[in-house]
Amino acid sequence: MTTTQPEAKPVRIGVLALQGSFREHMALLAQIPGVAVAEVRTKEELAGVAGLIIPGGESTTMALVAEKWGLIPELQGFAKAGKPVWGTCAGMIFLAERAEGMKKGGQALLGGLDICVSRNFFGAQINSFEAPLPAHQALTQYGGDDKFRAVFIRAPAVVEAGPQVEVLAEYQLRPEESAAQNGRSSVAVAVRQGPLLATAFHPELTKDLRWHQLFVDMVRQNKQDADDAAAAAALEQQQVKGTRPADLPVYGQAFLSRQFDQVLNLGQQERLGSFFSSDAVVNIDMSNPKVPLRAVKGVQPILEYFQSVKQMAAGNRHLTCNIVVEPDGLRAAKVTAYRLLHKAQNPPVLLAAGMIEDKLVNENGEWKFAVRNFIM
Repeated sequence: MTTTQPEAKPVRIGVLALQGSFREHMALLAQIPGVAVAEVRTKEELAGVAGLIIPGGESTTMALVAEKWGLIPELQGFAKAGKPVWGTCAGMIFLAERAEGMKKGGQALLGGLDICVSRNFFGAQINSFEAPLPAHQALTQYGGDDKFRAVFIRAPAVVEAGPQVEVLAEYQLRPEESAAQNGRSSVAVAVRQGPLLATAFHPELTKDLRWHQLFVDMVRQNKQDADDAAAAAALEQQQVKGTRPADLPVYGQAFLSRQFDQVLNLGQQERLGSFFSSDAVVNIDMSNPKVPLRAVKGVQPILEYFQSVKQMAAGNRHLTCNIVVEPDGLRAAKVTAYRLLHKAQNPPVLLAAGMIEDKLVNENGEWKFAVRNFIM
């Protein structure tokens, strides 16, 4: 049997189009499946994207235009809301909490990245250059060479970085550069902190898509996390308001099963105890003669079991489908279903498949699992 890989989840990414190399970024983003690209010049356009690229250009000019159009507070709010932002060259300066070598009067900074940048660390326009740099595993996960081409145009550099900042690329200074920097041997030229990414060089001026693929995946993961958080909030509301009517076991079971998967996928195993009746039993059958059948009885032992495998299950997603319900009056039901376990990545990787056999009972108007048989 052959399987078809699912299409990449669609995502809309904006490029700040006030000045600089925004068209080059858009051209590369357009080559990545599932990405819609938008120019951003107004707060309305900013509100319509899930992630933003601040391109290279003249940082002071970009800041003045953004201030004139009233975009600075909107851009700051976008970053503070936890939305992914990638700054290249001038964009790195925008994202820095601190900057050296600013023009008189300074310029507006968005902040968020716990770094200090030297605005023209590598000198004037005439000192622009290219260099092959080692590719971090954040890039090599997409294949390609173990080096990437870095284009530095009157580029900044990171001279200080906080403990939460991950360095993705470093430049080793030549002897004459080191002498001019008081013996400094290297500087960071690509960093990441949470949803913020910054590069001192211009990936958009090369044919290497990997930096753009990395940012797209950051945006997709951020959007998935936001969707999961919203689903968790909705689940809380559903639990406050109660479950479906007791006389509809088919709907009650489907509702309960979806809740169970959702809690597992959110890594909130400590909440699973409420899904089981007081004398519930969970049987785990790995269909392997070398792995004995395991039976866990009682709510507390069941809860402890799921807590014990929490770390192992991190990053996985559970999906129950093909549910068949056989009602047994109004207070009980027998349920069989197909269950999939896959790695939460793009595209997803199937880890295991099996069956579930459940017996449900209704306790005080709420459906609960009396018996859960996992057959993998």
